[in-house]
Amino acid sequence: MYAIVEIAGQQFKVVKDQTLFVHRLQDEVGASVKFDKVLMTDDNGTIKLGAPAIEGVTVTAKVEEHLKGDKVIIFKKKRRKGYKLKKGHRQYLTKLTINAIS
Repeated sequence: MYAIVEIAGQQFKVVKDQTLFVHRLQDEVGASVKFDKVLMTDDNGTIKLGAPAIEGVTVTAKVEEHLKGDKVIIFKKKRRKGYKLKKGHRQYLTKLTINAIS
């Protein structure tokens, strides 16, 4: 069984016991989090679609840790103009483990 759920403005396909990284959530480490905005579920070929979300279906996850993602380098250059710009960015992430889809 899998579900497509919206977490922090992004859609993820989740399965029980899956680990995923999402944008930083405000919850404490070790807390249990419920996500009510489930867009689709598939239970052995039985598909339920929501418009926009399915009523009564929730995804429960546990917050494992808060961390920073890999560094992304943004480099801009215009040739023959002497213009170079180098910036870096590290996204704040939350590691989640999916406990149940009910």
